[in-house]
Amino acid sequence: MALSLLTVHATAEKILGCVCATLTETALKDPEQPGCPDCTTCVVPGTPAWDNCTGDCSGAHTPGQLTVNLARLIPTSSFPNESRDVIGSRNCQPVRTAAEYVITLLRCAPTYNEQGCPPTCEEQAAAARILHVDAASIWNAVMCCFPETSGARRGQQFVMGQQRVVGPEGQCVGIEQRLTVLLPSCGCPEESS
Repeated sequence: MALSLLTVHATAEKILGCVCATLTETALKDPEQPGCPDCTTCVVPGTPAWDNCTGDCSGAHTPGQLTVNLARLIPTSSFPNESRDVIGSRNCQPVRTAAEYVITLLRCAPTYNEQGCPPTCEEQAAAARILHVDAASIWNAVMCCFPETSGARRGQQFVMGQQRVVGPEGQCVGIEQRLTVLLPSCGCPEESS
């Protein structure tokens, strides 16, 4: 079955909106936790560049970088399994499309000071606490907010993928969350004659 041209992008924006809203709610409940980054929060094409976790861009108050990107599209006739069915104009296999998305949230990582000394245990523990709360917030955003973004009777259908810590690399450390979403489909466009 075909896809509406904006379905893939609209779904990425819904994911981004849920994560950002949840990070903001978390910061309101916990003053030590930064909220949704106000400098770089966007849907990106492909793997995000790790170029702005410090929040030092003009007017930014909340450090970090939050991105959502499309990793791949997957044909499926039995979601979440990838279809290996032969698809042609004469068979009526109910093949649909699933999309794998990657949510990446980067924050500042403790690093060496001006004297060349490594970060203290207190600095490491503070960064670990932020990372752990971010991990739970992203998980909650996907599990609690995202299902409600669909008008479908059963809500948004998706499979929660792996969540892992990325970095530290450079001055960034963060969370990468994958999820595979069953996209709404439509009939193929009529051929113009």
